[in-house]
Amino acid sequence: MAGVDSTAVLAAVQSLLRIVRDVARTSGVGFSGEFKRDCTDLSRRITLLSHLLEEIRDFKGELKLFDSSSWLSDLTVGLQAAKKLLIIAGNFDRNVSPDEAAMKIASQFHGVTWKLEKALANLPYDHFDISEEVQEQVDLVRGQLRRARERYGKHLNSTSDKDLCPVETTININHQEAETKVETASKENLSKGYNQNETVYQLETSKNSSETSSLLDENKKLDAPAIPVDFLCPISLELMRDPVIVSTGQTYERSYIQRWIDCGNTTCPKTQQKLQNITLTPNYVLRSLITQWCINHNMEQPNSLTNRRLKRSDGSFRDVSEDIEAIEILIRNLSSQSIEERRSALTEIRSLSKRSTDNRILLAEAGAIPILVSLLTSDDNITQENAVTSILNLSIYENNKGLIMLANVVPSIVQLLRVGTMETRENAAATLFSLSLANENKIIIGASGAIPELVNLLEKGSNRGKKDAATALFNLCIYQGNKGRAVRAGIIPVLLRMLSDSSSCMVDESLTILSILASHQEAKSAIVKASTIPLLIDLTRTGPPRNKENATSILLSLCKRDKDNLDCISRLGAVIPLTELAKNGSERAKRKAGSLLEHLQRFQHA
Repeated sequence: MAGVDSTAVLAAVQSLLRIVRDVARTSGVGFSGEFKRDCTDLSRRITLLSHLLEEIRDFKGELKLFDSSSWLSDLTVGLQAAKKLLIIAGNFDRNVSPDEAAMKIASQFHGVTWKLEKALANLPYDHFDISEEVQEQVDLVRGQLRRARERYGKHLNSTSDKDLCPVETTININHQEAETKVETASKENLSKGYNQNETVYQLETSKNSSETSSLLDENKKLDAPAIPVDFLCPISLELMRDPVIVSTGQTYERSYIQRWIDCGNTTCPKTQQKLQNITLTPNYVLRSLITQWCINHNMEQPNSLTNRRLKRSDGSFRDVSEDIEAIEILIRNLSSQSIEERRSALTEIRSLSKRSTDNRILLAEAGAIPILVSLLTSDDNITQENAVTSILNLSIYENNKGLIMLANVVPSIVQLLRVGTMETRENAAATLFSLSLANENKIIIGASGAIPELVNLLEKGSNRGKKDAATALFNLCIYQGNKGRAVRAGIIPVLLRMLSDSSSCMVDESLTILSILASHQEAKSAIVKASTIPLLIDLTRTGPPRNKENATSILLSLCKRDKDNLDCISRLGAVIPLTELAKNGSERAKRKAGSLLEHLQRFQHA
């Protein structure tokens, strides 16, 4: 950091790092009392900010006053308040303190989380060249702070039991039939997904509108019923769908505790006691209580099937006894000795899973998923194709994704990508895309060996196969750890060949994937070595708007901290098209072009 302002900012950042380390030491000693969990959660989130502050401290560019004046003061106020609050609340005992003190502390947790969330939203990530991995970490902390703020707001304003927690509302997309829509849906996700982080940043840095919307949203949430703590999974903090009991007597959502065990953990997440066994016993009593509570509060149930009645969109119920009986017969026929009977049952299940969400719910509840997964390894090509397509259709219903992953579907899907028929490989790729929409699944799929097979399909598949592979690879590479896997699997040469071949109809997809890979050092080296910079500059002049955005984004990633590449784009005349984009491009193009022009100006001054 250079200049007077930079020195002051550096000193302030060093001070913030000391606060973060103090909080980490306090957390290491441990908390007790009524606010133990609140203190533990807050200290963990603050500790995660150390990597962000270290990157800002090590930033070598020049700082301007406006870069530091707002976010730095907000973050300083927030962290100082958090440190004081942790000291006060860390050992709070209601027996020796008045109730008013407890309410005041709860109010302070609400205020501190709001301050930290606001400060992180206003931080100029692009200016500091914050790495994508750290940005992802900060996005995670911001999301946790937002949910905590909503919880505290509900707690303070609610007149009901103080132990209740607020409902987290999510937007569910009503997907239509998979087989006819998946290619279009995949393409839309590919075209929209590239600027997820940028869109979030724009919304959160539009202070006036975002704060107004936030207040309106929070007021709406205050009217929602609060979920009893005992109904929430201790791992996910979400309403449980399939609660199970472990050997320590604690209850968890089945999918989350199963994943915990599958990762090699041998202790109870909540109590840290050693698990005597890994048996998961269904908690039918709690499941019944959750169902009844959802009915009483007119809430969508984690499982909308109750006593063979399925909840309609208008809140009423319809009897599905006959549907369930027919589905159970079909599932029994999947295990028939007759291949024709198995094929017939699979064809019908494929058709049912394509038609409606209700069918996807009923098929999963009837136990179809584990059997369908087992059929993926069948020697019969028709059986493989129908099984993978049925799983693809079932995965469109969000709650089924976890059940499919628990059935250990990924190794079989990867095998189909290697040896299946072309249509089977296409639907296998589309299934991985659908499953990877859940962030935790990106890690599992990436580590499974799927990425090299998807790259192979991207290079050698049919037109539809290439597009399915592209959407899956894009979604997987949003996770930082999968970028290196894709590069080592040879994705860069494949994408660059598609980029230079205008007849391939894959230019859009190639640019979009390259835009998220270009920040990876191996990918950056491969792109530069292939002499792609002139082509990218040309695309900023003549390409469609979205391609201009992505070409500029790639150039920005290639030129950050790289004087040779900055010199190259300067000599090739990139300033003119970049200036035009900075003035008249889309919002994303303006931001990327403006940032790249700033890098060029600093380079030229140096």
